Amino acid sequence: MPRHYAIGNGTMLINLDRFTRIRDLYYPYVGQLNHVGGYPCRIGIWVDGAFVWLSDEGWRWSPGYVPDSLVTRVIAEHDGLGIALEINDGVHQRDNIYLKRIRVANKAEGEREIRLFFTQDFAINETEVGDTAAYYPHNRTVFHYKKNRYFMANGQSGGEGISQYSMGVKRFHLAEGTWRDAEDGQLGGNSIAQGSVDSTIGFRMLLGAGASDYCYYWLSIGDSLEEAKRLDRYVQDNDPGKLLDRIQVYWQRWSNKLDRDYADLPVPVVSMFKQSLLLVRTQTDARGAIIAANDTDIMNYNRDHYSYMWPRDGALIAYAMSMAGYHETVVPFYLFCADALTSDGYLHHKYNPDGTVGSSWHPFVVGGQAQLPIQEDETALVLFSLWQLYRQSGNIELCQSLYGSLIRKAAKFMRTYMDPELNLPKPSYDLWEERYGIYTFTASAVYGGLTAAANFCGLFGDKERSERYAKVAESVKCGILEHLWDEDSGRFARGLFRQDGAWVKDMTPESSVYGIFEFGVLPADEARVVSTMRCLREQLTVRTGVGGIARYKNDYYFQRSQDIERIPGNPWIICTLWMAEWEIECAKSPDDLAGPRQTLEWVTRRALETGVLPEQLDPFDGGPLSVAPLTWSHATYVLTVVKYLNKARELAGRGI
Repeated sequence: MPRHYAIGNGTMLINLDRFTRIRDLYYPYVGQLNHVGGYPCRIGIWVDGAFVWLSDEGWRWSPGYVPDSLVTRVIAEHDGLGIALEINDGVHQRDNIYLKRIRVANKAEGEREIRLFFTQDFAINETEVGDTAAYYPHNRTVFHYKKNRYFMANGQSGGEGISQYSMGVKRFHLAEGTWRDAEDGQLGGNSIAQGSVDSTIGFRMLLGAGASDYCYYWLSIGDSLEEAKRLDRYVQDNDPGKLLDRIQVYWQRWSNKLDRDYADLPVPVVSMFKQSLLLVRTQTDARGAIIAANDTDIMNYNRDHYSYMWPRDGALIAYAMSMAGYHETVVPFYLFCADALTSDGYLHHKYNPDGTVGSSWHPFVVGGQAQLPIQEDETALVLFSLWQLYRQSGNIELCQSLYGSLIRKAAKFMRTYMDPELNLPKPSYDLWEERYGIYTFTASAVYGGLTAAANFCGLFGDKERSERYAKVAESVKCGILEHLWDEDSGRFARGLFRQDGAWVKDMTPESSVYGIFEFGVLPADEARVVSTMRCLREQLTVRTGVGGIARYKNDYYFQRSQDIERIPGNPWIICTLWMAEWEIECAKSPDDLAGPRQTLEWVTRRALETGVLPEQLDPFDGGPLSVAPLTWSHATYVLTVVKYLNKARELAGRGI
């Protein structure tokens, strides 16, 4: 299921599997539309009459990225063929061009002819109906198109371009696709096909004993044939190898733009921090949508996906990136939210990358009673994270531009969407999107959002509104302490739910209660917070060799065991890091940072070999479950590292 590599530039995202095959290609938005849809764009090699696909048995793989970059560096060796490959992939940082470089080394004695084959398996605009694939003799390329989407494939090897090609029907009647035609080392040369189609192109090289040479492959993507041709010409004029090198340099400069003191963090943790920054960047659309995940294999389990902008995920990811000093990356997110905000001042469940409202399972009516189908924390956290951006960047112009369109409208909604008897927000769905009620996480987020609104009003001299929002925030805090603290158990409840006409506490151990300190309701070292977090650590730790923290007790999502006392749920990356964040904020000496540092090392070990973090882990073997990469996982890693470094600097400054 996981995608081992993600590369992109904000208008195009490509996911590669462990064999470096394209599995998802999103354009013109990150997360919308997927023109491949999970099918592999295969890569094959023919040597001395023998043919293998890169996904076949017999290859030894050394995966990874070039350090601190969005260029892959993958080694594949095949003893049976006597061939070694070094593979680099990248997406141009500005233009919609995908480049692949394969250095082929002949490990055998004597000269050999080697042929490489690349298949283009597109479903343009997310359907295979009505595609066309054709050979274009004017520049000796192959291109696929439908409506205003053009994908032009080209390459070179040994100073020559495409040596073979073929277009054909795929996955229709008995036709599998032209990739089958490649397996004898010779393509049929059919020059056009329409409908459900694929194409394959081939390149050849002659290599002496012990010699090596490069094969380049690239895709140029545009809204017209002329645009695709222009980009293809650009690659040829500038040399594909040099372009890949420039892509590498750009992202290395980007990921190292700030001079940081990483204190005592181990090298693998520092590398993972930079890789997480980069992977968050790949999932962030240039027009503002920060996408939860873009691994379409989840559709094998759900007839939907994660390629949406959840305002909560986006807000917390933007918060992490702001804290890390990447304010400019997330500025468009707040403009997106301002445009998406309803006239009543709330944000919907989730959004498509183009700004339209996404699919939802939250009803408008239950038991004959109308209700808002929202998760109120999603509205609140946008204001909370915007205030954090201002504190870090001082970007007062951005905040002023959003004052009327976002800040005041959202704050007014939160101020009025209140239960006056409880002094808590009215019911909405929880952050896990499963339950309707009043939740500690949501109430804490609303406190943080209203406090941010009060701060913004004060910043802009709007004293009366500032006092009004601060007063409501304080009343929410009082409501949390009165109704969501449970004295008997010595911890905060997950929330309140309605039963027989009365509000009842839900005392399920729940990791998201960390919001009490994260959003400023109480300090992390306040006695009730300490008691709560210690209890959650005891109740939610996964007691297998894998370890980690579950979302909540008896979590059903991808559940692997009914032994709830030992395995309360699968370990989630974000929930495990929330516990580390609490430990960091409570630290009084450098020794107190040992636990959080070990957690960061644990997360680093649990990543895929390429540094990709999933949503959750199998509690028995530690393998990835659900989607990977999950943007929220990487952003939470970034935030935890930043908090660790800030605390280490604070303790050092105090001479402790």
